[in-house]
Formats: sequence, C-alpha cells, structure tokens
Amino acid sequence: MSKIGKAFENKKAFIPFITCGDPNLDVSRQLVLAMAEAGADLIELGIPFSDPTAEGPVIQAASTRALAGGATTDKIFLMVEQIRKETQVPMVFMTYANVVFSYGTRRFIERAAALGMDGLILPDVPYEEKEEFDQVCKEFGLDLISLIAPTSHERISMIAREASGFVYCVSSLGVTGMRSEITTDIGQMIGLVKAQKDIPCAVGFGISTSDQAKKMAGVCDGVIVGSAIVKICEEYKEDCVPYVADYVRKMKAAVLSAD
Repeated sequence: MSKIGKAFENKKAFIPFITCGDPNLDVSRQLVLAMAEAGADLIELGIPFSDPTAEGPVIQAASTRALAGGATTDKIFLMVEQIRKETQVPMVFMTYANVVFSYGTRRFIERAAALGMDGLILPDVPYEEKEEFDQVCKEFGLDLISLIAPTSHERISMIAREASGFVYCVSSLGVTGMRSEITTDIGQMIGLVKAQKDIPCAVGFGISTSDQAKKMAGVCDGVIVGSAIVKICEEYKEDCVPYVADYVRKMKAAVLSAD
C-alpha cells in the first residue's frame, strides 16, 4: 500500500493545504512539521503559480506573496528535503501544469519522487490530457491525484476507474474558498467512485469550520482544507505556526468525531 493509502487506513483523514513560501519558506517548513504533529494525515504543498485558475482570492493572494518573496520550485524542493529529515508524513504537491512543464515534466516528477513526495495534484489538467503526466508519475512511484467535480455521472465513473492515491472530490463548482454551506450531494459522487474502484475519497473546496468538517467526514474518507489555513497564515504571518497547529488539531478532532 502506498503512503497515501496508509493515510486513510482505518480512520478519517484530515488534509491541510499551505502555499509554500507564504509568509516564507522557513515558516512553511515549520508549518508542515507542526501540522504533522497536530494530527494531519496527509499534507498538500502548494507550489505558487502566477495564474492559479482553480483558486479563489485567498490562495491567489498567497501565491502572489510567495512569488514576490522569491519562492521557486527549486527552493521548495530544498525545503522538502529538510522536512523529510524530520517527518515521513505523506505529502503531495498541488500546482499547475505550466509549473511542471517549465521545470521539465520528467525532471520535476523524478526529483519530487526522489525527495520523498508521494503524489501530485494538477487541477488544470483534465482527464483527457493527464496521460503525459500520469505515465511519468507511475514510472517514479508518484500518485497523480484525480479531481472530480459535481458533473456528469459518466465522467465521474470514467475518472474513478483510473484514479490512484485518493480521489479529490470538489464539493462546489467554481474556485477554492470558504463557503457558508455546501449543497452538492457529495454522498452520491462518492458512491459513483466507489462503484468503480475501492479508493479513498477526500472532499475539498469550501470547508472551513469544524461543523462542516464533521458533516463531510460522515460521507467521505477525508477532508481537505486550504483557504481557511492560508487565511491564518495571511493574518499572523511569521507568527502563524501555533495558530495553524491549533486549527489543525480542532479540525482533526472534528473529522474523527464523525466516525
């Protein structure tokens, strides 16, 4: 079983997201260690991109700050190297096709795998165009994580059949960001996935409160939170680590209470 699979083994997973380099890469490194300590089961590391089309204003602004602060793919790889000396928490990169292309697809994936990354999420790569990334990921043992949105049943089934690691279920159409309520029938989406393949399903886009996390964890295998954590980083800047750790502890407890 892959490390990603183990993150979901026998329990509901809590999956936080941060934008690497916001407020700076040293704080990002501390955040990963603190979140792992606070109970995060898998951590998404966002590599900043100048035009993050799937992101709402909170994560877009974080990307802009990180790039302005000098965060680069190479510097983020060095940060991962340091992190891996201290924790083996499962980690996946979330970024955009352009970031991987410009680095060199093979070079990027080979380096990420060698550093101990476990997967890759590319929200702007549709199912029909994933093959060129997927075959290189398979070669180096990285899971290319599939996203499914509240769209047609046929499409969800098709994506689920070839999914690896876990399936990222997008709870709302549109961009990332906190929402007051989530109206999508997540249970139905997950049912379609599980009918095709026994693979963990985690829900993201819009979850920010412990009540939402508990409710979502009742129907899925894991809960993903990004904007709410990035917002804490924006508010407290270099002092954000204990605040994020506290938030992760509360959200992990909420997710576990759904069992």
